[in-house]
Amino acid sequence: MDDGVAASNRVFRDYMVLAKIPESQVITSLVLAPVSGEGVPAYHPGQHLIFRLDAPGAKILRHYSISGDPAAPGALRVSVKREPPPRDRPELPPGVGSGHMHDRVQVGDTLTAAGPVGDFVLAEDSGRPVLLLSGGVGLTPMMCMLHRLVQASSRPVYFVHACENGEVHAFADEVAALARQRPGVRVHFCYREPTVQDRERPRFQSTGLINRETLQTLLPLDDYDVYLCGPPAFMQANWRLLRGLGIAADRIHYEFFGPATVLETDQDVSGTSVERDAQASSGAESGGDGSGAIQVKFGPSGITVPWDDGCPSLLDLAEQAGLSPNYNCRAGLCNTCMSTLVAGEVDYFEEPLDPPPEGKVLLCCSRPVGSVVIELAS
Repeated sequence: MDDGVAASNRVFRDYMVLAKIPESQVITSLVLAPVSGEGVPAYHPGQHLIFRLDAPGAKILRHYSISGDPAAPGALRVSVKREPPPRDRPELPPGVGSGHMHDRVQVGDTLTAAGPVGDFVLAEDSGRPVLLLSGGVGLTPMMCMLHRLVQASSRPVYFVHACENGEVHAFADEVAALARQRPGVRVHFCYREPTVQDRERPRFQSTGLINRETLQTLLPLDDYDVYLCGPPAFMQANWRLLRGLGIAADRIHYEFFGPATVLETDQDVSGTSVERDAQASSGAESGGDGSGAIQVKFGPSGITVPWDDGCPSLLDLAEQAGLSPNYNCRAGLCNTCMSTLVAGEVDYFEEPLDPPPEGKVLLCCSRPVGSVVIELAS
């Protein structure tokens, strides 16, 4: 995709909801077409749309992967999981964005979205076998990749998906139908706790968690391109599993909504020496150390680090300091990394798609102009 198309995809467009399809008890698909009547924007399998939603009491940005056939003319399919409260915090409200998409958006409505964007994309110029490994709603970008691989490639494909049971399993029939379209596509479903109905009409090949033996049995020895997407615990476990099987890190492509360093637990990610909040100089309040060097202080930890001109962004600096800020797109598109700018100024090397409010900063696309104090979102 050329620079012009990439720039065009940063613009918000209006889409009409053509269809709303329940895929499982927790996942619903929306089929969208541009209101302008123009064709859908060019995109790569694996990318997502960023929606600007007028949810009750708030205007929010949410990103949802394109899950449909990239060859389908005139329409895009996105699939949304209804997010419940966290298991360990049941008193918290369910997901605002997903609840809005499930309960309030109806056929005929207009939604506003930018994109498609994202770096988690299928490498179509590779000839290596492909492993699509997903957990839960992580299968949505894999569906788009699978359509393309089946229709426009002869590469061997291994589609491995893990979920709780058949009640929450989306796209099972669609995956099976795609696998029947050509040889060389093998499917494996793993249910952690299959229901009685699942066992009566088995649509799964293993139970429990995906393990080393499962993958060794399924995958011939080869040099794979791996695409990995799912909840954090799934990602961590399977990253280690894949690395333990000898798959090189640069062959494992992943979509991960959190600090990527969480996956690489065997590596030292501190990178930069840090100091706890022991600034005694008069410059402490503004993040400076009195030496004239640019200092960046991250709250609430109190960690203060010198700015490194070779560092791509404030987000990268925070990660080098051993912190774990929230982020998703790393391109100023989704506002997930928005934090409070307590003191100082920043410069945006990538103009944010939706500029942050006064007193806020997007870490992923900014650098400090001088010493700064930033309060990371919890």
